Amino acid sequence: MKYIRYRYQDTVSYGILEGETVREISGGLFGGRSETGTIRDLQKVKLLCPCEPTKILAVGLNYQSHLGTRTPPAEPAIFNVPISALLEPGGEIRIPTGAEETHYEGELVAVVGETTRNVTPVEAKSRIFGFTCGNDLSERNWQKNDLQWWRAKGCDTFAPLGPAIAGDFDWSGGRITTRVNGKVVQEGPFSELLFDPPTIVSYISGYMTLYPGDVVYTGTPGNTTAARPGDVVEVEIEGIGVLCNRVAG
Repeated sequence: MKYIRYRYQDTVSYGILEGETVREISGGLFGGRSETGTIRDLQKVKLLCPCEPTKILAVGLNYQSHLGTRTPPAEPAIFNVPISALLEPGGEIRIPTGAEETHYEGELVAVVGETTRNVTPVEAKSRIFGFTCGNDLSERNWQKNDLQWWRAKGCDTFAPLGPAIAGDFDWSGGRITTRVNGKVVQEGPFSELLFDPPTIVSYISGYMTLYPGDVVYTGTPGNTTAARPGDVVEVEIEGIGVLCNRVAG
């Protein structure tokens, strides 16, 4: 089942997505949700980020194809991204003044479904509500030269998320494709993840409590290049959907 969060007129709601139809639900995603009986046309609603996290965590260097000649990390390389970096599907990526090498990074994103602390990977698997698409925009010069990645990874609009959360998605057999202006620039199977989603969530939970709606970007495959003004970046995961954002011109 796929879930979306959307605005219709002045009201924000959650819904179940089936083709071009949205069935409104009440109670949020993680409580006693139920269908209200209201049905909307997908084309008549404004898609928002599919959940409202209290925190965004992300993993670096999680595909051998992205590592290159670097030594694989012994444990997940976790970093924080501020909530203010979130960007809804269709939203415009804004590259700030002074940024010269802002790269796209298409990623599988795990959405936590219940309060999670100190769990094993087996337990973590059941705490993941579902998966969505993400784009971890990264300013390489700042990433390399700043003491912290606060602006390299955390500028406004640097964390596009969506369009839907697939609650029954089998990541183990999936793959991701990133396109820029229709050209494939990244792709790879999730079987190549160095640390899989349950392992990542388990690891994080040993240090901080995760809450329903928190999201974990799981890393990007292959090589990346800089996004340019006017570029249209699409991150596609079959079974979830296509996250599409344009870079402001």
